[in-house]
Amino acid sequence: MVIYNVTVKINQDLVDEWLMWMRTHHIPKVLSTGAFRKCRLSKLDIKEEDGVTYVLQYDAMSHEVLTNYMIHHAPALQKEHIDRYANRFVAFRTVLEVVEEIYPKERNS
Repeated sequence: MVIYNVTVKINQDLVDEWLMWMRTHHIPKVLSTGAFRKCRLSKLDIKEEDGVTYVLQYDAMSHEVLTNYMIHHAPALQKEHIDRYANRFVAFRTVLEVVEEIYPKERNS
């Protein structure tokens, strides 16, 4: 599995509106491409003066699926975000390859 990790710092005064737009518009559009199994939305747990940082992690089944998304869907979706929030956010993207998932052993009662 591959994780497409998008980190966004949004201006403080836009947080509520941005979160609503992301939840109701952007994330559903990204997921509707069929490239990802799910999206995990997290908030960075630090105090910042100039904004609030969120991390979106989209789970893709392979690098090929992610590459197809990046070529055919990402440019238009990123442009929509840029057009709506120009100069009021910063973002960067990384790709993580899941090496292993390790779970706790079950305890006997």
